[in-house]
Amino acid sequence: MNEMLERGKRALAAQPFSVLIDAALVAYEPGRAEIHIPITAKLKQQHGFVHGGVVSYAADNTLTFAGGTVLGSGGVVTSEYKINYVRPATGDLLIARATVIYGGKTQAVCRCDVFAKTGSEERLCATAQGTITKMSGASEPAS
Repeated sequence: MNEMLERGKRALAAQPFSVLIDAALVAYEPGRAEIHIPITAKLKQQHGFVHGGVVSYAADNTLTFAGGTVLGSGGVVTSEYKINYVRPATGDLLIARATVIYGGKTQAVCRCDVFAKTGSEERLCATAQGTITKMSGASEPAS
């Protein structure tokens, strides 16, 4: 496994909420990140869908990881983002894939699509766009 992905996995493992929901960073390379979350009963709301907050977390965190790939060393945070839910998330696995649209010295604009996977079928359940900002004086590549 490459050093960049290993560094990203350590950053994700340092986030207690990410650990709580079993989030896994599966891709982390310049301009791109992908996070998977197993869909379990504890992540669903009363109608049986993945809670919108979990879908939002997946988009937010994956946007931030993608942005961190182009902003260099130092920590990054989401300074803003917008999400559109297009259908309820049901299935076995939540997949968030983010790419950098624009990367500057201190901020990156990123897009993320979130899919719910059942078997081999993926269905888009949300799409988001956000701005990721480099923190001054921080030591981690992504947050």
